[in-house]
Amino acid sequence: MQWDVPGRAVREVQIMTTSDPFPPSSRVLPVPPPPRWAVGAAHVVAWSTVPSGVWRVALVLGVPVGVMEREEFLVAFPHNSVLIALTYVLLIGAVAEATSYLTLGLVQPWGEVVPRWIPVLGGRPVDHRIAVLTASLGAVSVTFLWWVLFFGGLLTSPSPDPGISAGEALFVAAYAPLLMWGPLLAAVTWSYHRRHKTRP
Repeated sequence: MQWDVPGRAVREVQIMTTSDPFPPSSRVLPVPPPPRWAVGAAHVVAWSTVPSGVWRVALVLGVPVGVMEREEFLVAFPHNSVLIALTYVLLIGAVAEATSYLTLGLVQPWGEVVPRWIPVLGGRPVDHRIAVLTASLGAVSVTFLWWVLFFGGLLTSPSPDPGISAGEALFVAAYAPLLMWGPLLAAVTWSYHRRHKTRP
């Protein structure tokens, strides 16, 4: 109770609302906006898996890609089934693109608060420590996968032809964007971590 004039009291009434399902301690504190370079890098990562996915689909559909013929690729599937092969490459592409798309969460609002349409967790703040740990492990994993295992294996494998054909150039052009995935994800993760360290 506080007094504004002699002999007259004004009561302070605290109104408790029930519309907010989370207590103040669980609400997200404001963080600085992501720098433009981080936003751009996150979008590059999100698109880096698309060219290789299109290349694989083209291979299964019989489009000449130069490196191998469709029949060579179909040998690995039961009854040389085009349907099974197409399902396989579409699934691989969907997983890769969904994983790379998650990088946008490090520069978007849904990287701070779980979207409300997600059951159970919707509307809850994202634990930035878990996000940083997960993204860091992802950056290390995809860097090792594409830099060491994939392109490292290509460079060290024997080739009967010292030159580079048009088909091989197309193949490299389709898969080369994947080399940016790990380093750019690491950079965006670092930016996300820095922004949360400076949060008031």
